[in-house]
Amino acid sequence: MNTRGYSLIVEDVCKSFGHGADEHRVIEGLSLRVDPGEFVCVVGPSGAGKTTLLRCLSGLARPTSGTVRYGDEQVTRPLADIAVVFQDYRGSLMPWMRVRENVAFPLQGTGVRKAERTERAEECLAAVGLDGVGDKYPWQLSGGMQQRVAIARGLAYNAPVLLMDEPFGSVDAQSRFDLEDLTLSLRARLGITVVVVTHDIDEAVYLGDRVVVLGGSPTTVVDNLTVGLGAERDQITTRADARFTELRSRVLTLIRAAQHPAPGEQAGGAGPAKRRGTRAVLGG
Repeated sequence: MNTRGYSLIVEDVCKSFGHGADEHRVIEGLSLRVDPGEFVCVVGPSGAGKTTLLRCLSGLARPTSGTVRYGDEQVTRPLADIAVVFQDYRGSLMPWMRVRENVAFPLQGTGVRKAERTERAEECLAAVGLDGVGDKYPWQLSGGMQQRVAIARGLAYNAPVLLMDEPFGSVDAQSRFDLEDLTLSLRARLGITVVVVTHDIDEAVYLGDRVVVLGGSPTTVVDNLTVGLGAERDQITTRADARFTELRSRVLTLIRAAQHPAPGEQAGGAGPAKRRGTRAVLGG
C-alpha cells in the first residue's frame, strides 16, 4: 500500500470548556501519534471527549493547551489535507442539492474549476459504489447510500487523512457491515490515513490497526492496543478469530473499569456498557 501525507501528532493536549468556577476539563494531557496509512479507532465511555478530540484533530476546535500537528504544521484551523465525515449524514447533506452537487460542494472556492469538480465528484461516487446516482437527491437514497455520499464528499478533497465521527451509527446492521468493508478497501486503495471514533468495540477491533482506549475524568489515553489481525479482513472469519475475541474482551474490560472505577478512583464517562445482539456497544 502506497501511503500519503504526514503523521498526525497530539502532544499533551488539554481541552476545557467554561472559565473559572464553571470550567469543565474534558481532556487532560492526552498524547497520540497516527502515522501515514494507519487505521486507528478511538473508543471510550460516553462523555469521554472522543468527539472533542476529533474536532481538535480536524482543526474545528483548538486545544486549551498542548498541540496538534500534521507533519511540521500546527493544526489551528481546518486543513485541506484533513477531511471529516460526521455521524449524521442527514444533517450534513443538503437535501435541495443533487448528490453530485453535494459531493462537489466543498471544492467551491478552492480554485478547482467546475468541470473538474464535477469529474472528481463522479470519481468519488464511483469509488464508494454509487455510479449513476449523481442526478438523484439525497432523500431519494437509503440511509446507507446517503452515508456513502458523505464519505464520497470527504474523498473529494483528495485528502491524505480521513477523520470519521461515529460514521456508521445511523444505519442498519447490514449497511454498517458494508460501510466498514468499504472504508477498509478505500484505505488500502487510496493509501489514506483513517481515524474513526466509535462507541462500537467490535467495529473498532474489526477496522483498526490500533485501538486507542480513552478513559478517566478528565480524559486521557488508558491503553493503545495493536490489533494484529492482518490487512485482509472478513466480517465472518475475522470476527471468529481468537485474537478478535481476546481484543474485544480486553477493550470492554478497560471501558467498564473506566465507567465503574474502584473506590477512590475517578470515573470516566457515564452509563453502563451493554450488549446489543452479539456486539459490544458502549452506553450513550
